[in-house]
Amino acid sequence: MDSCAEYSPLRRRRLPARSLAVFLLTLALSACAPPPVRIDATQAEAGQLERERLIRADTDWAFRGRVALSARGQGGSGRIDWRQSGEDFEVRLTAPVTGQSWRLSRRDGQVSLEGLEGGRREGRDAEALLLDATGWRIPVDAMRQWVRGARAQGFSRLDFDGQGRPALLEQGGWSVEFRDWGRDELPMPGRVIARRDDASVRLIVDAWESR
Repeated sequence: MDSCAEYSPLRRRRLPARSLAVFLLTLALSACAPPPVRIDATQAEAGQLERERLIRADTDWAFRGRVALSARGQGGSGRIDWRQSGEDFEVRLTAPVTGQSWRLSRRDGQVSLEGLEGGRREGRDAEALLLDATGWRIPVDAMRQWVRGARAQGFSRLDFDGQGRPALLEQGGWSVEFRDWGRDELPMPGRVIARRDDASVRLIVDAWESR
């Protein structure tokens, strides 16, 4: 026997049949995989501006769903019913087990919070009122735009998904993800996740209503 042939580094090794099949299948799938979708940023931005124009023209709307809040290691969840009429709104939160409910509303610029111990509280700024009364930081005014896949007023940075829809928004110190888009003529996100530092607001929309 030729000892050089036995130990030569150039000697070919035969792949087992199973490994060879997997290797060939991987090559075939790679060859058939579609190229990544590239979105024209200018076109996506133009589409978003038109989307936001239509959204802001619809000033009376409502949705029902679920919400989960967390901050400083504490959290809670429940049902949410949000009704918007121009600048006025009514947001009801209901705990799933106890059935206890809270109501945050604004009418003619005056904000009120009901359902907490100590009775009704009032103020002019919904976010500040909630933070003072509950310790929860919830960007109420911005959220009414974010929940419909639109930007609030002020500086922002928006990334789009492969179909030109909002995917990730950075605004006001918050990072907002949009997921589970509907298939209506003007689709809305079914899931919105907003995070800032150790705080987060997670919304799941079960039903939209345009009034």
